[in-house]
Amino acid sequence: MILRPVPRRSALADEVIARLRTQITSGAWPVGSRIPTEPELVEQLGVARNTVREALRALAHNGLLDIRQGSGTYVLATSELAGVMHRRFAEADPRHIAELRAALEASAAALAATRRTESDVKHLDAALDRRERAWASGDAEAFVEADATLHLAVVAASHNAVITELYADLGEVIRGFLQADLGEELRPEQYVDHTRLVDAIRAGNAATAAAEAGGHAFSWSLGWTVSGG
Repeated sequence: MILRPVPRRSALADEVIARLRTQITSGAWPVGSRIPTEPELVEQLGVARNTVREALRALAHNGLLDIRQGSGTYVLATSELAGVMHRRFAEADPRHIAELRAALEASAAALAATRRTESDVKHLDAALDRRERAWASGDAEAFVEADATLHLAVVAASHNAVITELYADLGEVIRGFLQADLGEELRPEQYVDHTRLVDAIRAGNAATAAAEAGGHAFSWSLGWTVSGG
């Protein structure tokens, strides 16, 4: 058998990949959104269509994009690791995801209570207020996004870069399960108050912060157990 060398990408294709990745990681193209069409990208980037196509395929292979024939290309994840996690855990038992979430959030909340800065507390207060307003609006999608933002702010306040990056990469999977759990309409029995969690971090109470954070996520796991997922 004759082994042929794998064709290398051109430097121009690598440049286009980098530019497209920046659009994704910066949030300019949010997860779930459809990106510009190939002809539009050709015009915006000033490169040949084959180069754009090569870049899109590379990003799809890495798990950042989802190319859907006849529909367009959509953002699947914000990083290669997030893409891997999305593929790996998309069909996982929701209870197992909730238990992982509980472990990560409890540890991060305890650390946040001992390491939080004044800026962190202001960010948490703003995220909590946004979550409350999203719930009051009755918009399930907006609430899921606001809830995820608050939890990520708690994790970020731990000032542990490894936990924060891991949690952020797992975030798309968590949001997907939470959205499925809530459904299209918010119901009063689904509401969980996160005020005590934020207050515990503000007060530097690591034990209470961990119990609140872990308890919320574990309650979600029990909810899936009762409902059958």
